[in-house]
Amino acid sequence: MPMTETLNTEALSTEALHTELRALTDRAEITDLFDRYLRSLDDMHTDGSRTLDETWSASFFTEEATTATPAGEVAGRAAVLANVSTAMRLFARTVHFGSNYVIEIDGDRATLRGNQLSTHVLADGGEVFVSGGRTDNALVRTPAGWRLHRADLHIAWTQGTRPNLASVLP
Repeated sequence: MPMTETLNTEALSTEALHTELRALTDRAEITDLFDRYLRSLDDMHTDGSRTLDETWSASFFTEEATTATPAGEVAGRAAVLANVSTAMRLFARTVHFGSNYVIEIDGDRATLRGNQLSTHVLADGGEVFVSGGRTDNALVRTPAGWRLHRADLHIAWTQGTRPNLASVLP
């Protein structure tokens, strides 16, 4: 085999390896981002408060992010922060679990679809409310890493006393 063919084959193999490594790294970063997002909803201080502030929202969402959840549809990172903060006041404790992620990457854009199981202890009495469904998300690569550009939660089933969303939402 001539030397140029050997070099081209090696370069192609190196390029293919780089492409595959980038895809695996992107998938790991997207999975980590979404898992950290779900976990952040559950992290509480000893006084029962959560840290849901501008730093929190910037670490997960783009400036133009949109969400559609049982707590409503909102657009813009500030609106997402306000919506999540308001809705989470309904719960004394929560555990959010995401699984079965299907991630598709196209350059600096990606989608993540998965299942979500959420257990909530209601703040107004301690009853347990559980919901299960799927999450559909669009992400973009930013200079700070992958961020959610759209985060939609579609509830398929619930068990227990539903929280009174009207009591906290505008």
